[in-house]
Amino acid sequence: MIKDKPYAYFLTGILISLLGAICFSTKAVMVKLAYRETDIDAVTLLALRMLFSLPFFLLSATAASRKHSNVRFTGRQWIAIALIGMLGYYVSSYLDFVGLQYITAGMERLILFIYPTIVLLISVVVFREKIRQRQMIALIITYAGLLLAFWGEVDFNQAATADFYFGALCIFLCAITFATYIAGSGRLIPLVGASKFNSYAMSFACAAVLVHFFVVSDRSLLHLSTEVYVYSLLMAVVATVIPSYLVAEGIKRIGSENAAIVGSVGPISTIIQAYFFLQEPIFALQLAGTALILVGVLMIGKKKQDQPVASVVKPSA
Repeated sequence: MIKDKPYAYFLTGILISLLGAICFSTKAVMVKLAYRETDIDAVTLLALRMLFSLPFFLLSATAASRKHSNVRFTGRQWIAIALIGMLGYYVSSYLDFVGLQYITAGMERLILFIYPTIVLLISVVVFREKIRQRQMIALIITYAGLLLAFWGEVDFNQAATADFYFGALCIFLCAITFATYIAGSGRLIPLVGASKFNSYAMSFACAAVLVHFFVVSDRSLLHLSTEVYVYSLLMAVVATVIPSYLVAEGIKRIGSENAAIVGSVGPISTIIQAYFFLQEPIFALQLAGTALILVGVLMIGKKKQDQPVASVVKPSA
């Protein structure tokens, strides 16, 4: 932690979390492009994404464990990191990839980004924390922005089918599991360090995805089209490896609740990317929603002069 500049430390955490959310937001667009331009299925695409990601996480985990300042995990920490990692990036990713096969990207974003609310509820119910007034106001503003952004995009009167309900349920469960990951990692990261936590948690998640693939699929990961490998590699580097470390570092600096609220900018980022890569239109309500979400994010960064940042999150040693 930068002791002489606590506000700079917190503000940097906001920017890091924001960049992580934007990188993560590229995933939905890449998945939709892969589904549209290839015959890939959800399990194979997810397996390739994690296969390309795994070497980065293993190298980072090895480097972190060899540091002189390294502190060994306890048995309970090993179990917690494995479970949280698999929940956040195996279960959540699988549910999201499956859900995107049955519902539109707009509906996926609408359902998925209720997860900041779930993070705050977990903090209140499980960890007995109090929600600050500024967090509540920022949360209300960001969700008002989300509502505006999606009002003109999503057809709420759409004739629902069994596939639609199944896809929506998958994304809703994805929001719950990812919120649990965010809340749980916020407890572990101050104890074990952001980079080390992320490296091992993601390694467990990658291993779980690959085991899942080899158990349920008879498809080979070799001899697929070039487009499939390109999209998988981009998802691995841009939408998995880089943002996972950014989000972990952001959680360390600003806390899981604030990081979740900052992450609400992700859907707006996806809307802009979808306009360029998927030719989806951008509506005036989406622009108004973007403005509200940015206001909410900026409110988090504006700390009271007498409120020390150290009280927000305990930095790792």
